[in-house]
Amino acid sequence: MKRMTFSMWGILTLVLFLNLSCSRVPITGRSQMKLLPNTTLLSLSYTSYGDFLKQNKLSTNTQQTAMIKNCGNRIKTAVETYMKQHGLEKKLRGFDWEFNLVEDKTINAWCMPGGKVVFYTGILPLCKDETGVAVVMGHEIAHAIANHGNERMSQGLAVQLGGIGLAVALHDKPSETQALFMGAYGIGTSVGAILPFSRLHESEADHMGLIFMAMAGYDPRKAPEFWERMSAAGGGKVPELLSTHPSDETRIRKLNEHMNEALGYYKP
Repeated sequence: MKRMTFSMWGILTLVLFLNLSCSRVPITGRSQMKLLPNTTLLSLSYTSYGDFLKQNKLSTNTQQTAMIKNCGNRIKTAVETYMKQHGLEKKLRGFDWEFNLVEDKTINAWCMPGGKVVFYTGILPLCKDETGVAVVMGHEIAHAIANHGNERMSQGLAVQLGGIGLAVALHDKPSETQALFMGAYGIGTSVGAILPFSRLHESEADHMGLIFMAMAGYDPRKAPEFWERMSAAGGGKVPELLSTHPSDETRIRKLNEHMNEALGYYKP
């Protein structure tokens, strides 16, 4: 009897997921479904981000740290400008931007809801310079602006945790919910059940990130070069940042398709 009730709630949640909280992603205009309130995810994000910083060592390289923060603030300003120009300021409500560099050889970077960004020192050699950092920064921030994590969490709750609500999941299955949250934002292992959806998110973040970096004064034509370096760095093993991304050929082709649009925003 309990199993039947649980299944019925799962079905109802899926119905709500398909019919409620519909919005459009900035720049791309894609219609998306979000089941979770952003305020709840922001709270979970800020707690998780603080915990991560306590458990990982911040870089002591002042020059590199300053570069990350400078680039982050330039992209932040570009994002805020774009959103204001298009009447989308409310999508940034509750954002508390933060940019940090941690000592870790992993080739990765991510952005939690609310603009909480982390770069790993392992990705900096591939970035080469601040423009390379801007490629990654724009891409990762785009995930937060597009609410990709909300979509992934919604899908994960529906598919992996049986369609239960976030509040129930946090209470009854805290470790599973935390793992789902971290995976939804590219921190640690990917969430296999929603992998097909994430490739769409990555392509969308490429497009949006190209616009944001161009608006911030970084040459978007450097983006394909960065992703070529990322691909080459993988060798026989795919870097974590590329694990759920489109194929190299697809990424480069789509970036070039959006290049004229991005150059329209670029003012050196």
